Amino acid sequence: MKKTNYLRKIRKAVQKAQDAKRFEHTLGVEYTAAALAMRYGSDIDSARAAGLLHDCAKCLSDEKRLSICRKNHIPVTEVERKNPFLLHAKAGAYLAREKYGIKDPDILNAIRSHTTGRKNMSLLEKIIFVADYIEPGRKHAPNLTDIRKLAFLDINRALVEILKDTLRYLEASGGDIDPMTEETWRCYSALLKQPDA
Repeated sequence: MKKTNYLRKIRKAVQKAQDAKRFEHTLGVEYTAAALAMRYGSDIDSARAAGLLHDCAKCLSDEKRLSICRKNHIPVTEVERKNPFLLHAKAGAYLAREKYGIKDPDILNAIRSHTTGRKNMSLLEKIIFVADYIEPGRKHAPNLTDIRKLAFLDINRALVEILKDTLRYLEASGGDIDPMTEETWRCYSALLKQPDA
């Protein structure tokens, strides 16, 4: 009962902090993360909490995200400095701990790594990374139908496909690529012994 009330409180607080479109996405990620947690035997409440909070810093200004990182000695890469919107994951992990009272390091890591991934991700981190990409409100990502199916069959393969599509999109659009995204893709591609994209 306590966890249910706690999740309800988080949901209400996040709703106040986000615009309607972002909150709809957040609820989609919470729902999808819970479904993936059921499929893979992860803690459902942790998945829901991470899903609710993964974008808790998304509606902050670039200046505010940079300020949170600067004041709290959170490292900022050159790519993040040029594109401060990318800092919503790191700033979000900070807010999840300080504003929303999350102490579980796995939930905090899932929020921190949900945009780029990282080597040696936990199951919860993979769940949030994948849920963010495949949630029901997502419409325009490449290969979405196939990745949605794959996510419930083999989460590591889904992770690699999402990373591959993200890198292709950034290359095609001329966007800056976070080195961590490439590193994560290389790590999990090698793990699956997949050929280069």
